[in-house]
Parts: sequence; structure tokens; C-alpha cells
Amino acid sequence: MSSKNILKLMKDKQVEFVDLRFTDPRGKLQHVTMDATVVDDDLLNDGVFFDGSSIAGWKAINQSDMLLKPDLSRPIIDPFNSHTTLNIFCDIHDAVKKDPYERDPRGTAKKAEAYLKKSGIGDKSYFGPEPEFFVFDDVRYKNDMNETSFSIDSSEGPYNTGKKYENGNMGHRPGIKGGYFPVPPVDSAQDMRGEYLKALKDMGVKVEKHHHEVAPSQHELGMYFGTLTNMADNLQLYKYAVQMVTHSFGKTATFMPKPVKGDNGSGMHCHQSIWKGSTPVFMGKEYSGLSKTALYYIGGILKHAKAINAFSNATTNSYKRLIPGFEAPVILAYSARNRSASCRIPIINNPKAARMEIRFPDAAGNPYLTFASMLMAGIDGIKNKIDPGKSFDKDLYTLSEGEVKKLPTVCGSLREAMQSLDKDRKFLTQGGVFTDDQIDAYIDLKFQEIYKFEHTPHPIEFEMYYSG
Repeated sequence: MSSKNILKLMKDKQVEFVDLRFTDPRGKLQHVTMDATVVDDDLLNDGVFFDGSSIAGWKAINQSDMLLKPDLSRPIIDPFNSHTTLNIFCDIHDAVKKDPYERDPRGTAKKAEAYLKKSGIGDKSYFGPEPEFFVFDDVRYKNDMNETSFSIDSSEGPYNTGKKYENGNMGHRPGIKGGYFPVPPVDSAQDMRGEYLKALKDMGVKVEKHHHEVAPSQHELGMYFGTLTNMADNLQLYKYAVQMVTHSFGKTATFMPKPVKGDNGSGMHCHQSIWKGSTPVFMGKEYSGLSKTALYYIGGILKHAKAINAFSNATTNSYKRLIPGFEAPVILAYSARNRSASCRIPIINNPKAARMEIRFPDAAGNPYLTFASMLMAGIDGIKNKIDPGKSFDKDLYTLSEGEVKKLPTVCGSLREAMQSLDKDRKFLTQGGVFTDDQIDAYIDLKFQEIYKFEHTPHPIEFEMYYSG
């Protein structure tokens, strides 16, 4: 849309505020709200200056001026605000040079899409993420010098079977790993998930379904696939809708991969495919209806998986999910239908729907960097004809410990992921998609979290070692 179209929309919808939104390196959606009276052609076309030094992982204080450049292609009326507000995704530009800022995650996603076109492999990369999340009634945590604790509570939690409620304990709740797919009243969030989908539709996201997930208090919404940057935008809208709707129900939602001990964590399986014009590049006559190009794409992702983990599994908590025994895809293998493999080839009715599903990511990180890193790894696999090896069609969870040790796995910690990214980064910097400066800044940012985590005594350590 042009700026004139945006201004007309604002007039027609009686917009009072324009919310300029962008995503920081960690993946958190940020914003600044402009009064409608100051929004004109110049602002929409030229952007708004802001202090980039206040965003973790970006400019230093002596280089703080940056520019929010609105992307006018997708204006969204916010369904949650009491005053009519138009939300616009923004890219980050350098305030002096006026060119895209190399550490802007959304800009990186756009560069990855452009690199794909330039490579000649295809015109569009499609992503279909499946983010999972937990909903709780109460969350409390404390991190003082002398006390560390957290407490979560959900009426669905199996730990509440013996709890006395003022109006009685109805007893209908999922058991451990028992949340997939019982109807209400065991599934207590039917109406709330319906509100999630309604909010997403109101914001222009094409939705498909909603359902309870395996763990009690765990849920998933289904969106239709889309192109890389557009789908990363959709994921940010997804997380925003989930947080806002849940809050309106007097509850709280989290995309932490492993907030509950002893049950399944939350992942974000990512379906991926590439098209060139009207031709699906991944359709073929090789393994499970895939093309040789698709297998090379898988080979690239499996080869660079540990570096990808730095973006796709970007929290210390991510590696409490990536452990055997909880449907966690830790082994770097591919298989048709087998959900225990880190790369699954889904069953399809139409050969044109040929794709793979990468199962180790979670939704706690930055979607723009997660999707871009996987695409870059896949392109590297195609360019260098990286063989993914033999498929694994048996249940990988049944392998012995000795057999598992012989197979490649994802990283075991955020520290290992950052070290892997540092060593294996050339596939990301091809075509200037990622830059060394961006990667170095991201690693520094994440090591702040690693140090904080590693330097804090844990309650389980007192249980194991205090009387030793």
C-alpha cells in the first residue's frame, strides 16, 4: 500500500493512534505509538528516529540514533486497544546512511529471501511453523541473593487433583502427557483458544485450527503457511494474540520451552518448502516423494543444525526440552512419518505439497533469525550437494544408549549452541545475509544470559549437594 492508501484507511476507520512495531534481536516485539495527527506522508515514507542504544544487542550510546521505517504493505487494526489503533511492522535503518541496519532481524529475513532468488534455486521459500505454549493461572518467581524459587499453578495441572477449591474440585483434567485430544471439560480452554483464532483473523492471519497439546495446560494454534518474512510477522502476531487474549481471561501464557518438570515441553515444528514460479522445487521421485534438491536441503540443515540451534533454540530453557523421552527430536536424522526424527517428511495427498518438517525449534527465540538461518543452511546444502545420509524409519526413542551415542544430535546447552554458531557461520554470511558484526553481537547478547544462568545456584543443587 502507498502512504496515501494508509492515510485513507486511517480516515475511514477513524484511527486515533499508529503503533510502529519492530522486533529486537532476542525476538521480543517492541513498539512506539504515534498520535494520528502527526502521521503524514513524510512520516510513513521516511520513518521515525529512535534511540537504538536502549535495545539490547544494538547500537552503543555514542551511535544510538536509528530509524523506524514503516513497511506499508500490511497495516493492521489492533483488536485489543480501546482506542482505534493501526499497527505497522517496521524495518530498522541507519539514521545517517538511511540504509538497512545489519543487526535488524526482519531485515535479515528479507535478505535471506533475496539471496534465495539470486541463487536461482527458487523464487519463494514457504514456512509453516507450529508454535506450542502453556497457559497458567498463577506464576511467581524470585531470584535474590539468599532465595531462588518459582511456582506455577494451573487448574488443569495434575498436581491439583487433591486441591480444595471454593466451589469444589470438578476433577476433570488431563493426566501427565494426557492432553492430546480430549474434549471439554477435560480440555478447559476451548473457548479461550477460539478467541485466539478470532483475534488472529481480525489481524489478517489465515488460520486453520486450534487444539490442546500433550501436556496439561499446553496448547497449539494452526496457521496456514506463508513466505519467510510474512510468516515470521505472523508468528509475532500469534504470540501477541496469545498473550493478550490469555491476559483478558485472567490467566498468563508463556512460550518458554520447558516450564513444567516431568512433562512435554513446547516446540515449534517448522514445515519448509521452496517454489520456483509455479514449480514446487521439493517435489520429486526420491525418498518419500522428495526431489534430490529437497534431500540436499535437509542435508544442509542437519549439517548446520548446531549453529541453527543458536537461533531456533535460543534460551537456556530450550535445552531442558531437548532431552530424550519427551517427544523431543534430539537426534539429527530424517524420516517419513517418524516424529522421533528431527526432520520428518509429512504424508501428503498432493505431490505439490512436498516439504519437510524440522522439529527441534521452539518459539522462545527470534522467528526472523530462526527461519533465515534454516533457509541459509538449506541453500548451502543444495549448493554443495550435501548428502543427508540414510533415513531412519524406526522409532529413534527405542534406541539403546550406545546406539544413540553413535548418532549426531542437537546441542545440549545454549553455550554449546553459541560456540557452534561462532565456529560454523560461513553459510549464514553468504551474500551478506547475516554479517559477522551481527553474529558477534548476538553471541555477546546470549552469553549474558548464559553467565546469569550458570552463575546462579539452583535449588536442586541444595538437594543434591548441601549435606554432601
